[in-house]
Amino acid sequence: MSGNGTRPMARIVGVDVGGTFTDLVYLDAALPGGLALAKVPTTLDNQAGGVMAALEAAGVDTATLDQIVHGTTTTTNALLERKVARTGLITTKGFRDVLELGRRTRPTSYGLTGHFEPLIPRELRLEVAERMDADGEVLTPLDEAGVAAAADALKDAGCEAVVIHFLHSYANPDHERRAEEIVRARWPQAEVTAGSAILSEFREYERGTTAAVNATVQPVLRRYLKRLTDRLSDGGYARTLLVMQGNGGTISAERAADQAVNTVMSGPASGVMAAAYTARAAGFANVLTYDMGGTSSDVGLIIDGIPSIHSELDLEYGMPIHVPMVDVHTIGAGGGSIASVDASGLLKVGPESAGAVPGPICYARGGTRPTITDANLVLGRLDPARLLSVDNPVSLDDVRARIVEAVGAPLGLSADAAAAAILRVANDRMAGAIRMVSLSKGHDPRDFVLFAFGGAGPLHATALARELAVPTVVVPARPGITNAIGCAVADLRHDFVNTLNTPLEALDIAGVHALFAEQEAEGRALLDAEGVALASVEIRRSVDMQFLGQSHILQVPLDTATPSLDDLARLFAAAYWERFAVDLPEIRPVLVNLHTAVLGHRPAVPLAQLAASNDRAATVADAQETTRDVWFEDGGWQVTPIYRRERLPEGAAFDGPAIVAQFDSTTVIEPGQSARLDDFGNLLVSVALLQ
Repeated sequence: MSGNGTRPMARIVGVDVGGTFTDLVYLDAALPGGLALAKVPTTLDNQAGGVMAALEAAGVDTATLDQIVHGTTTTTNALLERKVARTGLITTKGFRDVLELGRRTRPTSYGLTGHFEPLIPRELRLEVAERMDADGEVLTPLDEAGVAAAADALKDAGCEAVVIHFLHSYANPDHERRAEEIVRARWPQAEVTAGSAILSEFREYERGTTAAVNATVQPVLRRYLKRLTDRLSDGGYARTLLVMQGNGGTISAERAADQAVNTVMSGPASGVMAAAYTARAAGFANVLTYDMGGTSSDVGLIIDGIPSIHSELDLEYGMPIHVPMVDVHTIGAGGGSIASVDASGLLKVGPESAGAVPGPICYARGGTRPTITDANLVLGRLDPARLLSVDNPVSLDDVRARIVEAVGAPLGLSADAAAAAILRVANDRMAGAIRMVSLSKGHDPRDFVLFAFGGAGPLHATALARELAVPTVVVPARPGITNAIGCAVADLRHDFVNTLNTPLEALDIAGVHALFAEQEAEGRALLDAEGVALASVEIRRSVDMQFLGQSHILQVPLDTATPSLDDLARLFAAAYWERFAVDLPEIRPVLVNLHTAVLGHRPAVPLAQLAASNDRAATVADAQETTRDVWFEDGGWQVTPIYRRERLPEGAAFDGPAIVAQFDSTTVIEPGQSARLDDFGNLLVSVALLQ
């Protein structure tokens, strides 16, 4: 148990900022039904505005809250749009170009041209004399005067952040730490990132880019969190603001900016955590998560109830980020993805998105180019009268005309056929993303359920499941705000890594045990310092191993902090066999990295509360609102019953075709499929598979 105590939290807000909408769930036993929901347009210029608008829309009194947990796209957007802080680099003499040379790859795999712009320009990458060897022994003492001169030069050049990145600092960080002291003493206003403090792992290129990412977004995130916490404080909120990290855990806002790189991909991570939480309760251990929002679709993998975590993300070319993150594959296919016909006459959907502004044509905010949402509307899958945040809707005829103009006319298709083609192309791209996290990694989709969420995910999930032979689709009670729910249920988490890179035969196993103990102690101390009520603390440990001479690394989970050398050899051999079906007893195994994740489990959130409704009908027929002509790929146009999800009786069961509409999302159930509500309010759809 944690020293923080176990007082259950009665009033929790989870709020997630997406590219189009900001979603919020407010859990409070005193509310009718125990919760309030909000979905408001994201304020792209300052996300804090959308967060405060969502709190207001849900009727939240911030002064009475026990906890706010926030998922943000601030850092991800800043990196992708290159709206980052001007940053300098102080590095080992002779290594200023490591961030640009990288791994001898090219921006384009084929062809002679390509463009790459590093996060830190060359004129702001300065060298100083110092050198450690790979064992952490000092070869060249640190030139302290050189560090001071470099700090002054970067300050004069208008930088507001500095990266200190020395060779082999993972083995001995003393030079980086001393350089950091010098820079902070001469330049107190600077944001300073020491590479080994962010990632104590070998490979100078990946460690350097990870530190550069942290430094360039650190001021951006710190300013944003300051604006948000000030506004929350003005409203009376007096507790710790927790921020989602890309590893699926949370961290206090006070520490989040120091480790800004850990918040990259926090939005997709929160959805996967909510899926894991919900699926475990519903009895599903192996899950493919499918989150389709307004801008993109994110696909993840959950095995035995635990989301897949990896430490290798290439956000874009030349920007590898090596910190633990939920393994999510993202493609630019969301409800706002724009459909167009290129010069060769091919229909393309995404990655360009209409976003929140101007948005799809049907949002009536100035959008003129057809999107996936517009195609769903034309095909009867969405109700034009129930589109969120649309005050003056565009007529259906106008939407159809724009689809014909942009897609139908170039391809010789009617409005209906063009809209159907848009959906088919979009579904093909999204099915490919699911294959990337399943089949390409040796997992058969038929052994999983597809957990569909996001505002647009349930519109497409049953078609994707049929394509991929996934037998069951799970649509949670509140699919459109699942990422916000993920914030509300996420645990605190701190990750640690240390590089040893030593063959097992030469390994000091007592030193391994000591490092695991140090990592755990540091994690527990951080949990205690954050002052958040916890129900329990869990420690997860693993090692990265490889065969001597190979470059491929396998992560091997451990169930003890004191493994023996025989244990490590046996577990690695088993993991290698499972991955490659090859036994290599003649090659020596090498222990590369030690990993520890320290999780602080927060009090449980009752899932039944999310599905609560005071408006249940007595029968499924009574929950039917109307009928509507809806287009299906197998069957064309069919008269389809439209059900209100909050009206469906507990345990309801019915067959497709059907549309299930609710505040935050719409679920399409195709002909030949059947659906039922489980005890947690999840809609379970049995998919009619192709023979």
